[in-house]
Amino acid sequence: MQPLDLVVIVAYMAGSAWLGLKLSGKQKNLRGFFLGNRDLPWWAVCLSIVATETSALTVISVPTVAYLGNITFIQVTLGYLIGRIVVAFVLLPRYYRGEMTTAYAYLGLRFGRGMQSTASVAFLFTRLLADGVRLFAAAIPMKVILDAYGVQLSFLSIIAILGLVTIGYTFIGGIRAVVWVDVLQMALYVVGGAIALVFISPNTDVNFLTAAADAGKTQILDFTSNPISAPYSFVTAVIGGALLSTASHGVDQIIVQRLPACRTLRDAQRAVIGSAVVVFLQFALFLTVGLGLWSYYQGRTPEQLGLPAGDEIFPTFIVEGLPAGISGLLLAGIMASAMSTLSSSLSALSSSTMADLYEKFTDRTLSDTEGLRLGRIFTLGWGLVFIGAAALFTGTDNPVVELGLSVAGLTYGGLLGAFFLGLWVRKARQLDAIVAFGAAVVTMSYLFLFHQTLVGFTWYTAIGVVITLGLGCVLSRRHPTDSPRADVNTDNTESSPGTT
Repeated sequence: MQPLDLVVIVAYMAGSAWLGLKLSGKQKNLRGFFLGNRDLPWWAVCLSIVATETSALTVISVPTVAYLGNITFIQVTLGYLIGRIVVAFVLLPRYYRGEMTTAYAYLGLRFGRGMQSTASVAFLFTRLLADGVRLFAAAIPMKVILDAYGVQLSFLSIIAILGLVTIGYTFIGGIRAVVWVDVLQMALYVVGGAIALVFISPNTDVNFLTAAADAGKTQILDFTSNPISAPYSFVTAVIGGALLSTASHGVDQIIVQRLPACRTLRDAQRAVIGSAVVVFLQFALFLTVGLGLWSYYQGRTPEQLGLPAGDEIFPTFIVEGLPAGISGLLLAGIMASAMSTLSSSLSALSSSTMADLYEKFTDRTLSDTEGLRLGRIFTLGWGLVFIGAAALFTGTDNPVVELGLSVAGLTYGGLLGAFFLGLWVRKARQLDAIVAFGAAVVTMSYLFLFHQTLVGFTWYTAIGVVITLGLGCVLSRRHPTDSPRADVNTDNTESSPGTT
């Protein structure tokens, strides 16, 4: 590492904050802060979606998946495409029928305030944990850099620096700042991945793709592994990926908040389906980087390389194997991916806290000025909480991308199942939905904490959907009428299924 690398990294952090504020403009009302005045181009929203779901996990951990195993992880993207098509044509039209700023407003309309608040709290908790993992992942390469310079900073200190810069432009610019900085950040880390391949290829003894193929590492489809316990068997990857994508892009506020910012429903559909194609290309790039690194290091294990975890392989190559300036550029790309996810989470958590919790429980209708001020306060508060949550993680034996997806899966299935319960089961009422959702979350938490090897994490969402739908249907059968209006809705926000 050379001083030039640090200059590049510092320049990136300062520049991203400045550009986010410059491109977003000064937000003057709540609609602009949370919905971007609904005039963002679909391609920018598409790339912002990809940047948000990518995070530092993809940049440093997907190469690790290929390095330690093979590239069957790519099968998940087939499911992603299926799931996003469902979102585009089943869920998005419902969001565009009303002025909805959160994904959980439909649950409030269909079941009542209690279900809306339950779903929102679950989202807040899960997003806090999942993106805490992502923010921790971004601190890994930064610590490698600083250690190389003999600067001993804790993970907490590094996380705090990344978090505070991101809070700055999100606090002022809102969703517009988030989207436009996401576009720039995605371009940076994709270019960084491509540059890494350019430097890896000439430094391997043989063609690294040929070497990887001879070692059986280029397998794409897996029809032989146990579909229950193996997360990347074909059936598991496609079905699990489809349900995971339907949940993350249809009911997770971190993604849903972007889609109403498009100019039309058709633009939003283009953005969400197009993101699946971009994700496929992105995963292919970083899996290929992993194969190149495997050949570059001649298949040595992380322990043989003197590394405590596999997720340090790519950051170590960036520090040791690239020329000055280029190392800084790639490390800035890793930070870019982390900051794009964090900024999106801050905006989503702020909007959900205000619309699904504060306004519901205070029964207040906020003016634009009050809402904008409160939204920024929530953004600042959640940013500080995120820094604390990320500091809880100190390491993991598995690639952190798997840990992040596992944590997200704890509530994704229950949330998606609750949406389907509202859409398909007319007898279902609020108590049915809350009990079924709670049972799904408890079950998935138990599997995650005590039986991670029993069921592959790609099944988490599917299991949650089945539990919520199945139990919700059973509970709904005790009601004599098929009308959800038989339920008492204390805040008078309920409507018939499918309306928003």
